[in-house]
Amino acid sequence: MRKIFSFLLVLTTVFPLKAQENHNFETAKALEIFNALYRDLDLFYVDTLNAEKAVGDAILYMLGRLDPYTEFYKENRTDELRTLTTGKYAGIGSPIRFHKGSDRCVFDAPYEDMPAAKAGVRTGDVILKVNGEDVGVCGKQSRSEYTASVTSRLRGEPGTSFILTVKRPGTEKPLHLKLTRETIKRPSVLYSTLRPDGIGYVLLDGYTEDTGRDMKATLEALKGKGAKRLVLDLRSNGGGLMGEAVKVLNLFLPKGKLVLETKGKDPESNQTLKTKDDPFDTEMPIAVLVDYATASAAEITSGGLQDYDRAVVVGRRTYGKGLVQTPRPLPYETVLKLTTSKYYIPSGRCVQAYDFKNRGADGQPKHLPDSLCKTFKTAGGRPVKDGGGIIPDIIVKQDSLPNLISYLGASEELFDYGVDFRNRHASIAPAREFSLSDEEFENFKRFMAATNFTYDNQTKNALQLVRRWAEFEGYAAEAKAEFEALEAKLSHKLADDLELWKKDVKKIVELTIVAHYYGQRGIVEYTLERDPDFDAAVKVLNDEARYKAILGKK
Repeated sequence: MRKIFSFLLVLTTVFPLKAQENHNFETAKALEIFNALYRDLDLFYVDTLNAEKAVGDAILYMLGRLDPYTEFYKENRTDELRTLTTGKYAGIGSPIRFHKGSDRCVFDAPYEDMPAAKAGVRTGDVILKVNGEDVGVCGKQSRSEYTASVTSRLRGEPGTSFILTVKRPGTEKPLHLKLTRETIKRPSVLYSTLRPDGIGYVLLDGYTEDTGRDMKATLEALKGKGAKRLVLDLRSNGGGLMGEAVKVLNLFLPKGKLVLETKGKDPESNQTLKTKDDPFDTEMPIAVLVDYATASAAEITSGGLQDYDRAVVVGRRTYGKGLVQTPRPLPYETVLKLTTSKYYIPSGRCVQAYDFKNRGADGQPKHLPDSLCKTFKTAGGRPVKDGGGIIPDIIVKQDSLPNLISYLGASEELFDYGVDFRNRHASIAPAREFSLSDEEFENFKRFMAATNFTYDNQTKNALQLVRRWAEFEGYAAEAKAEFEALEAKLSHKLADDLELWKKDVKKIVELTIVAHYYGQRGIVEYTLERDPDFDAAVKVLNDEARYKAILGKK
């Protein structure tokens, strides 16, 4: 018996070592083949190779087969990675976007109290020159490369000044504005306010350095004004630093509580994270707003509060990103940001929704079906699921809207209308109260009719699909007249569709205009007045019995 046990012990020791040796050999073999292949291509291929592009393309392909979060940063992109994690950069404080009609970049919603806004830059201003040097047009360049080039000219050392030349639509002569670059720190807390009923609202935009500190300062200010309950808005929050998510949780959970575990192939990736500090408040009722774009660190926050029955989660199922990335330095100041582990929230569940390793026949990652999700328990015994993001305690369904609305919202034509409106009106009503008059809505329809705006018609798309099936099955010739008659009736008329969906069209047009005058603050103030998610959160916070019942508390 002892000999058998000794033999089994040898097997369990030798087999992993042998497997690791085989893996190391296969890795070395593959790298040796790649090096030899590229060497021969470089020596003998008929045309001279661009090493950076050829190897860069190989790297992108390899990483593309893993997950969308594992990225290679060239030396000229490492500042981008630092900005991603710190929220800081040196520049003028305004996003830019490519404008097809100008073949140049334009400013898009300059940040409040930042150099661009203070110098008088407006949304829609076309960038012509920086310090007298023409930035040129996009031409045949890729739009992303052109935009990156213009961005790099606008950024620089804090304290340095330059003259910016822009063309403002509706004006004849270019404008020359003096700007002084600053260290730009995008706040994690984009907006906060206190309602008359004692409910505080906080919009958290991301998790960068100091998010926990900024969140605490915001809560202290709201509580000082009389806040008794809280709505924490994590919608469209893509996450960020895991450690900052832990700090945000620590504001609402007692010291010493387990909030996160990470598990990876490398033992150094395994961590157990607990709250370290005394909390800010463990009793204040909280409703957390989430949606499909809530991901990563934002899911750690919303999931942790749900697992400890500390908050009611409201909205729609979150994205489901349960992976942790770590930056690793590479030669020549390049960086690899790679996925090193999965994270598990207090109930023990991992919210990762997509399987990037086992993809479907179309090459796309598979979403874990609900039938394979496992059930876990919150601290109070409520059932919660893993594998598909965070499922809200109160699900608020979104209204179904036609393709017209999504196409309109993303269109350059609507952007141009907002610029035109801003140039024609010196001021508008406060964001909460702003409404487009019927007369101005008619003007909007005329403006759009004069553009090249197009959009897909879902019904017509469905008809085309039926037509292809009819051709395949041999019915197309016989039904040709009927198909043509139906297609003619389904051909959309823009003015009619804008009027048919007037209520929803007006909202998106009003939101665009508000953004031109009041920026991010105005967007939030306008939206909250018409927000079913926020209304549902306020309703449950004002109903103590229902709030406690959802959390399983007496």
